[in-house]
Amino acid sequence: MHEELENFERNHVWDLVEPPPNCRPIGTKWVFKNKRGEDGMVVRNKARLVARAHLEAIRILLAFAASKGFKLQQMDVKSAFPNGFIEEEVYVRQPPGFESARFPDRVYKLRKALYGPKQAPRAWYARLKSFCSSPDKTLFLLSRGGDTTIVRIYVDDIIFGGSSHALIKQGPEGTFVHQAKYTRDILKKFDMGDSKPMTTPMSTNTALHADEDGEAVDRKEFRGMIGSLRTRRRPGRTFDSRFAFVRVTGRPLGLLTVKRYLKFTPELGLWYSSGSSLFLRGFSDADHAGCRIDRKSTSGTCQLLGTSLVSWSSRKQASVSLSTTEAEYIAAASCCSQLLWMKATFSDFGLRFGKIPLLVDSTSAISVAKNPVLHSRTKHIDVRFHFLRDHYEKGDIDLVHVASENQLADIFTKPLEFGAFVRLR
Repeated sequence: MHEELENFERNHVWDLVEPPPNCRPIGTKWVFKNKRGEDGMVVRNKARLVARAHLEAIRILLAFAASKGFKLQQMDVKSAFPNGFIEEEVYVRQPPGFESARFPDRVYKLRKALYGPKQAPRAWYARLKSFCSSPDKTLFLLSRGGDTTIVRIYVDDIIFGGSSHALIKQGPEGTFVHQAKYTRDILKKFDMGDSKPMTTPMSTNTALHADEDGEAVDRKEFRGMIGSLRTRRRPGRTFDSRFAFVRVTGRPLGLLTVKRYLKFTPELGLWYSSGSSLFLRGFSDADHAGCRIDRKSTSGTCQLLGTSLVSWSSRKQASVSLSTTEAEYIAAASCCSQLLWMKATFSDFGLRFGKIPLLVDSTSAISVAKNPVLHSRTKHIDVRFHFLRDHYEKGDIDLVHVASENQLADIFTKPLEFGAFVRLR
């Protein structure tokens, strides 16, 4: 707590003043957190006085930096918000336990931002923007003497890299991102350290369905497992981690299988290779009527920059599709939307893409997009999904057929046999 207040004094965050008439000072409180090392031991106790970018954007930065040979580093800004100047008059009460003995009734008038007030994030952002140009709200560029530095911010966490390698050391082959320590932590948390490993996260024979007569699982434990899987961000097990609200008998066996698979592959992660070509492409696939509960289909999509996977999704479609063609068409529309967002994001890096290939393994879905004539089997498709046809006609995307065995998005739609799963993951 003393360290936090010393940071405020050093950064001239506030002044102790008499409260003006009709002043309603904001209350303050202490928030405490233990910071742990790789061995799980507490290495630091933190106290914060208080009165949080798309993850795809971070992966895009990793892929772009690797292809350009930029060196990357991550840092956390110490006392980030108190670095931002605040324009409005904001008063806060004195910190509990640290009231002034001489002026116990006085309040602090903020000169800089404090964690908590709505003005704080804007003030911190404005301070960053004063140093760098900003193509978008979380990406900053700094050019000096022919060298370029790119900075991606996530509240007070920063990833940065540049063309000058003087200060940053990194392997020449690329960047590898994994969560091995976190995987071991969640296995330990759910008492699965001694469980037998599995080679795939879900068996192809698994049929998840509601068991109305079964005993409900512990909702807190079940959702805790789901949350840990979603935090363990790896594309190979995105599909299986969607089943958060299925009523099953006894322990959630499907989730236990997923975690046993993580034990088998804790070191797997994302690889961003140096010098890879900067071309954008997307894959989309669908599993028609795959859900045994409501017969809705699953859309699977993924997007790559060169050989680097930067974005993926596995989502159950909002409505029941009457045919495989319709399910594939809806999935392709979702992939198209993501590709257009990524195209705009890459323009912030100075990259310009023409017609982006979207690879689909359904010739009938491609025909629906390329043929504006409504047929009896497709006229019922919701108009919002014809967004795909519109952007095909505008030349933003190019719908390309891909053989089913080469459809990378297949892994996001359903459980696969071991051979196919390993090849696609």
